Amino acid sequence: MRRIPAVFSVLSLSALALVGCASAQPGDAAGCERPVSDSTVLDVIDASGELGQPTVSLGSPVHVDDTVFTDLTVGEGAAVTTRAQDVQFTVAIANGSSGETIIASGTQVTPLSNWAEHYEGIAVMLECATEGSRVVGAIPASDLSETAAADLGLTEGDAAAIVIDLQRVYLPAANGAPQYNDRPGMPSVVLDPSGRPGIIVPDADAPTEQVVEVLKKGDGAEVTAADSVRVHYTAVGWDDRTVVASTWTDGASAAVTLAGDGPEFAAALEGQTVGSQLLVVVPAADDAASATVYVVDILGTDLVATQ
Repeated sequence: MRRIPAVFSVLSLSALALVGCASAQPGDAAGCERPVSDSTVLDVIDASGELGQPTVSLGSPVHVDDTVFTDLTVGEGAAVTTRAQDVQFTVAIANGSSGETIIASGTQVTPLSNWAEHYEGIAVMLECATEGSRVVGAIPASDLSETAAADLGLTEGDAAAIVIDLQRVYLPAANGAPQYNDRPGMPSVVLDPSGRPGIIVPDADAPTEQVVEVLKKGDGAEVTAADSVRVHYTAVGWDDRTVVASTWTDGASAAVTLAGDGPEFAAALEGQTVGSQLLVVVPAADDAASATVYVVDILGTDLVATQ
């Protein structure tokens, strides 16, 4: 078995490309349809192993001109409705000509758009797939970058046989039900079509104690103190009304733990639910500082404590 290619194990965190399936709500499968492939080449790809530990073997050589795939198992979790979403999966890849297993590995939490940079075929296989699915496919070398094809040992005309167990699909943005808040003097939040927030700070004094408001209430799992939570957030200074931090601008979500040296809003996540959006105002630490306004989208919890 080959070592894991560098381009596969460490992907650059490029700016998110908000493309893919349309959706009425972020992470909602309603606007996504999985194509049905009738390619007979998939019949010679044998996928085995428990979900999360896939293996792949071939009954005969595999050659394709375009990426083809099918879902052996359809998961019941969130759907990949945009390439901006973070995903995490385990994968087994074999050389379609020799049958040699090239990769059997788990991956980091990474936006699907980053995979598309070198592994367009993988991005195609995962569009509109749901968490918990096992996807079997074949990808021609032409649906890989030259670097990725070389790292996998594929040349022109070769193909890779691949099994993907999609273990985590994180929401692209909070998709919970809007909540009514009536506390006076609080910032307002506006959202663009992708769910990215803009924060309007009122012409008023900042609160002197931390304030937490639930702007959207998600119906996902409840966050516990032991979780590593995947979030998008934007932070704005109350006094100067400038953005001081934004995962949306950084192009990648953040993993936040509720204890230790996490962001100021971290403790407010406990007891909240995946899919929720919070408005958190943290008062100034001293007279020389400014209060900070956070808008936090809870996208999911990680498989492991640190990513």
